[in-house]
Amino acid sequence: MTEKVKHALYTASNAALLAGAIIFITGAYYTVIKAGIPYQDPPLELQIQYAIHAGIGDELLRIGFFTLLYGAAFRLMLLVRHSRTRR
Repeated sequence: MTEKVKHALYTASNAALLAGAIIFITGAYYTVIKAGIPYQDPPLELQIQYAIHAGIGDELLRIGFFTLLYGAAFRLMLLVRHSRTRR
């Protein structure tokens, strides 16, 4: 594997890890700050607003977690392949 290709793959794995972290943090923000704890007896408008923010937060958390997971697996695969070719 040439150095250019290796560098591009490492850059892609770093980008996946960074994107996953940013998406995960954004999802945590939506879940904790925007949605927060629901009111005890909210009017319908606040129930809808809470449901929207909680749904967005849950989806972003899921996508961010799996992006982080796939980026880490890709990075691990690159490290294992690089250590085998160095021998």
